[in-house]
Amino acid sequence: MRRLNLTKKKQTKASSSLPSQQDILDFVQSADSKVGKREIARAFGITGADRIGLKRMLRDMAENGLIASPRKAIRRSGTLPPVTVLRVVDVDEDGDLIALPTEWDEAEGDPPRVRLLLPPVGKRAGKPAPGPGDRVLARIEPPAGTRGYQGRMMKLLERVPERTVGVFRADPGGRGGGRIVPVNRKQREYVIAPADADGAEDGELVAIEPRPKSRLGLASARVSERIGNVTSEKAISLIALEENNIPYVFPQRVLAEAEEASSAGMAHREDWRDMPLLTIDPADARDHDDAVHARPDPDHEGGFIVTVAIADVAWYVRPGSAMDKEALKRGNSVYFPGRVVPMLPERISNDLCSLRENEDRPALAVRMHFDKAGRKTRHRFHRVMMRSAAALSYEETQAAIDGEPNERTGPLLQDVLKPLWDAYALLHAGREDREPLELDVPERKVVLDESGAIDRVYVPPRLDAHKLIEEFMIQANVAAAEELEGKNSPLVYRIHDEPSFDKLEALRDFLGSLDLNLPKKGALKPAEFNRILKTVADTAHSMLVNEVVLRSQSQALYSTQNIGHFGLNLRRYAHFTSPIRRYADLLVHRALISALSFGDGGLGNMDEKAMEKVAADISLAERRAMAAERDTLDRLVAAWLSDKVGARFWGRIRGVTRAGLFVELEETGADGFVPIGTLGSEFFIYDEGLHRLTGADSGTMYRLGDRVEVRLVEATPFAGDLKLEMLSEGTKGGGGGRKRVRGPTMRRRPPGGGRRGRK
Repeated sequence: MRRLNLTKKKQTKASSSLPSQQDILDFVQSADSKVGKREIARAFGITGADRIGLKRMLRDMAENGLIASPRKAIRRSGTLPPVTVLRVVDVDEDGDLIALPTEWDEAEGDPPRVRLLLPPVGKRAGKPAPGPGDRVLARIEPPAGTRGYQGRMMKLLERVPERTVGVFRADPGGRGGGRIVPVNRKQREYVIAPADADGAEDGELVAIEPRPKSRLGLASARVSERIGNVTSEKAISLIALEENNIPYVFPQRVLAEAEEASSAGMAHREDWRDMPLLTIDPADARDHDDAVHARPDPDHEGGFIVTVAIADVAWYVRPGSAMDKEALKRGNSVYFPGRVVPMLPERISNDLCSLRENEDRPALAVRMHFDKAGRKTRHRFHRVMMRSAAALSYEETQAAIDGEPNERTGPLLQDVLKPLWDAYALLHAGREDREPLELDVPERKVVLDESGAIDRVYVPPRLDAHKLIEEFMIQANVAAAEELEGKNSPLVYRIHDEPSFDKLEALRDFLGSLDLNLPKKGALKPAEFNRILKTVADTAHSMLVNEVVLRSQSQALYSTQNIGHFGLNLRRYAHFTSPIRRYADLLVHRALISALSFGDGGLGNMDEKAMEKVAADISLAERRAMAAERDTLDRLVAAWLSDKVGARFWGRIRGVTRAGLFVELEETGADGFVPIGTLGSEFFIYDEGLHRLTGADSGTMYRLGDRVEVRLVEATPFAGDLKLEMLSEGTKGGGGGRKRVRGPTMRRRPPGGGRRGRK
C-alpha cells in the first residue's frame, strides 16, 4: 500500500484537542492518495474518544460545504481527490483527451474538466488507448497557474463502444421506448428511453450510442440511426461486423486527421508524370491503388521492362498517428456485396491516394527487367509523382485487345496496351516454368437490387486482363521482399506453408481410391498437385479433386519469419501492392522508404519484435474479415431463397460429415445441409478418407463432388442456414466402411471453410 505524503507531522501522543478545520483541509489537499477518517486520525494521532469528536467535525465540515465526502473518501469541496475514476468525454483541438469525474455532487457546481495524460508509448505498447465513453483510473494533478486539472491515466477500466447495432424491441405498453436485443452474444442489452428511440419500430435493426452505465439496472443508449429491415444487405453486413468485432465507424479524431491532410509535394520524388501508366480495375471500383506500364527492353532483345506504381499511402499515414492506429486496428478493408468497410477514411483511400486519371498522385514504383524467358533479372524502386493516363476496366481493356477498342482504349492500343500484353505473355511463360499451384475454383459475384436484396448471382469470366494485373502484382511483391532482404530491413512476409503430413496422408488415401498418386519421397512441389489436376480435368472427378486438393492446403498468413510461399512456389514474397486496403502493404512501403532513404513516412523506431506482433494481429484481422464476408453472403442468400421453399435445385456435394451432406447450389453458390437422417431408413456408413456416405444395405453412395438434385426445405435468414432434402438416389457401390452413423445434426458450413482463401 502506498504511504501518504503528509504535510503535518504525525503526533506521537494522544491529544484531547482536535486539529483545526484548516489543518484538515490542508492535509486532504496535500495527500497523494485516498483520504478517509482513518488516514486523518492516523496523521494527527487521534485515538480513543477523540475519534467521536473527529467524526462530528467532519460531518459539520461537509454540511458547511468545506469538504465533499463520498462513501469512502474525503476531499475538499469543489476539488478532485488525488486518485479518481474519470470518463473520457471529448477530444480537444490539440488531440488531447478530455475527461470528467464519474462521481460529482451537482451542489458543488459543474464538474471540472480534466486533460488526460497517457502513459509513455513504451509502457502501453500493444494496449488500446482510451476514447470517448471509456472509464479510466487516473492520478489527479491539481490546477497550477493558468493550467487546469490534469490526470495521468493509471488503468483503463471500461471500454464503451462508440456505436453498436442491435434489434429494437418496443415496449408492449406503447410508450415509445424499448430495449435493444444484441446481435452478438458478447453484447449487453440496452434500455431505450422514449426520447432516445428516434421513432424506431419493433423489429428494426438500429445503430445505438451507449450512455454511461448507472450503478443499477440495464445500461441505457440512444438510437443514432434506423438501419431498417434485418434482411437488407446493409443490416446483414452490419450484423457480421458486430459478430466479428470489426470496427466500422471512424472516430472523429481519425476523420479530422484525414481531412487536414494535404497533397504531397515533390521532395524526394522523381517526376514520372509523362509516363503513360494505366490503372485497370473492376468497372465499379471506387479507388485505384496500382498502375502499370510496359515497354520492350532496348538493351536486351526479347526482354521487357515492366513498371508497377502503387499509391504512396505512407506519405499520409504516419506511424503513431490516429489514422495509423485505426488502420492497424482494422488490419484490412472488408468487402461485402453492397459496400466496403475501408481500412482508411475515404479522404485518403478514394481521394488523395487514389490514382485518378489525369491527376497528380504520389506513388512508390518498381521498375523490373525481364529477359526473353520471362525471368526477372533486376529491379529498382523509386518514389515518384505520377499521373494516370487512363482509368480502365478489365472488360474494356480486354475488348480492346480482342479487336473491339472504344473511344478511350483506341488511342492507347498500339503504344500502351499491346506492350502490356506482350510483356504479360513473357511473364506468363516464366510463370509456367515456375509452376505455381493452379486450382480451378470458380468465385461467384453477387448483384444487389435497389432494396439491398440479391438480384442475381453469377460467375464472372476470368479474363487475360485479370491475369495480367495479378502477375504484375506478384512480381512487384517479390521485388519488394528481395529488396528489403538485401537491405537487412525488418520485413513482414506473406508466407504459405506446405501441406501438413496428416493432410498429405489423407489426400494420398483419397487419390488412391481414384487410381491417382502423390509421390511419397522428396520435397513435394505444387507441380505434383498440378499434374493430378490436369489428369482429372474435363472428367467427372475434376471438381471433386480440386476441392480435396484445396482442403489439403495450409492457410497463408503474415510473419517476419520467412518460409516461402508454397502455393505461388516462391522463395520470398511480401505484400506491397495494396496499402490502401491492407496494413501489411503499408508496413512494406514504410520499410522501403526507410531502407532506401526516400524521405519522410518510414518505419520510425519499429523493430522486428514489434513487427512480428503486428503480423500476428493483421493475420487474425484477415481471418476475421473473411468470416464476416462469408457470413454476410450466407445470410443474404438464405433471405433471397426464403420465399422459394419447396423449389428444386441442382448442386454439388461440397462436404461429407457424420451428420450429413453439405451441398453447394449451382445457381447461387449457397451451401445447404442435408441431414443424414433424411437420406433414407437404412444406416449410412461414413468414410472420412474417401469423403463419402454409403448405405449399409443398398450400397448407395453420396460422395464429395457428386452432382445431385435437392429440394429446399427451410431457409433461416438470420442464421444463414439452408436445410435441404436429397432427391437424387446416389450412385451404387459396395457397402462397408468405417463408421455406421445416423441422425440429423446441423452444422453451418462444410469442413475446411468452403471458399477460396487469399494469396
